[in-house]
Amino acid sequence: MTDLVDAVASRRSYSRVTEAAPTHEELLPLVAAAGRVADHSALHPWRVIELRGEARDRLGTAFAKDARVSGKDAEKLVAKTHRASLLLAIVAVRSTSGKVPGWEQDAVASGVAHILSLLLHDAGWGVIWRTGHHTRSKAVHAMHGLKKNERLLGWLYVGGIPDGSKESHRKAVDPERYLTTLS
Repeated sequence: MTDLVDAVASRRSYSRVTEAAPTHEELLPLVAAAGRVADHSALHPWRVIELRGEARDRLGTAFAKDARVSGKDAEKLVAKTHRASLLLAIVAVRSTSGKVPGWEQDAVASGVAHILSLLLHDAGWGVIWRTGHHTRSKAVHAMHGLKKNERLLGWLYVGGIPDGSKESHRKAVDPERYLTTLS
């Protein structure tokens, strides 16, 4: 268990990554493992969408449409989608269920995203989970082909870790502050 605790404790976000990225085939076992997250009623209320190459340009164009900008301002938004050669859109897929409320289904999708980011980190990839107001944009939803019961939770930007990366480590959490005992 120490290896797992150490691996999780060493996780950090990489805002800058190289162009290297895992292949579709390399992602498959990681997505399968992430899919083992606790999932009430085994609804599998999530999916992951790979964005590479021109798909990133289409995402940037959707960002610009949402922001109602053009020209250089639009180019800046498209450039944001090129911060990594692989973006993984994390989608919560809500099903009608008398047992599992929507928020719990969203939590499962969020768990998949987090576990996937840990697995990618453990495999040697740099990852950052980016969110923001674009996740709620009609243009961005249309670009991803989302259905009415789907919510975009953000994107994992994935790439190689630059040599000499100086990404900061998070400070350790004081567990006594967050773990309480009810007597």
